[in-house]
Amino acid sequence: MELEERKKIAETRIFKAVFPNTTNHYDTFFGGTAMQLMDEVAFITATRFCRKRVVTVNSDRIDFKKPIPAGTIIELIGKISYLGNTSLKVKVDIYIEQMYSDEREKAVQGEFTFVAIDVHKNPVSIIEGFGV
Repeated sequence: MELEERKKIAETRIFKAVFPNTTNHYDTFFGGTAMQLMDEVAFITATRFCRKRVVTVNSDRIDFKKPIPAGTIIELIGKISYLGNTSLKVKVDIYIEQMYSDEREKAVQGEFTFVAIDVHKNPVSIIEGFGV
């Protein structure tokens, strides 16, 4: 399978409803919960790409552009944004969708770096076998 095709297949999308038990005293989604979900989507994306054990080693700047109100739907989208020898980066965006309209806007964006490891927790190549 070609590298670009593999990157496309690894793209991960998850939808969640924002219920009151996931919001703060401003009735908006907890930032920490958003970051946890972003790391999870990034992990799934990285794993689907290389099919190796991966660990998060960095979360680059995470920008909270809009508050995410209770009673909305969020979509998290993870895409491979960079490939190294043993590491890769995954960009994750969170979009807000209104429940009862087609209104949609980007609320959060961030990037996570992962390293592929073997059973002894030593870095291994993520692109080995992809013809790179």
